[in-house]
Amino acid sequence: MSKTVDYYLAPQSPWTYLGHQRFVNIAKAAGATVRVLPMDLGKVFPISGGLPLGKRAPQRQAYRLVELARFGKALNLPINLHPKFFPVSGDPAAKLIIAVDMHHGTDAALAITGAVLSAVWHEERDIADAATLAALLNEHQLDAACLALSDTPEVQARYDAATQSAIDTQVFGAPTYMVDGEMFWGQDRLDFVAQALAA
Repeated sequence: MSKTVDYYLAPQSPWTYLGHQRFVNIAKAAGATVRVLPMDLGKVFPISGGLPLGKRAPQRQAYRLVELARFGKALNLPINLHPKFFPVSGDPAAKLIIAVDMHHGTDAALAITGAVLSAVWHEERDIADAATLAALLNEHQLDAACLALSDTPEVQARYDAATQSAIDTQVFGAPTYMVDGEMFWGQDRLDFVAQALAA
């Protein structure tokens, strides 16, 4: 029987970017079902003790850049450590991912998630801008109507529910992968996710 992974993500997170395609490949190889759950880190952090990047201690901010560069090199993924459009609100992109999931299904939601992440961390694009989001839909042959859908109460309710689910599950950062109730935080735990899916 295939397993289900709850994939809690933030579309502006560099760590989600670094792990996204590997996670998609691992889940596909395992025949796992993925629930794509964009969450609002602005609501998760205050409850879980996390701090927005700008409020973290200087030494933590400095080491974050070292680690991002290190993982980018190790994974052969291009990453701009100081993207033009960051910090950026993740809400519009998160709601677009949910709209694509509702309209096209999981595979398309995972594809647009990858596109959004790459837009921030590689392509110097503003994922809070509606024109950018419309262009990403077009580039992936997804229905342009998803942009309007993303601005509906139904999508907002799903976004709120995913965020509350993250809080209830004691998620505290992105990406987080939940397999059979077991939490794996961070793209550097994907080997353990693969093992859990294979068990």
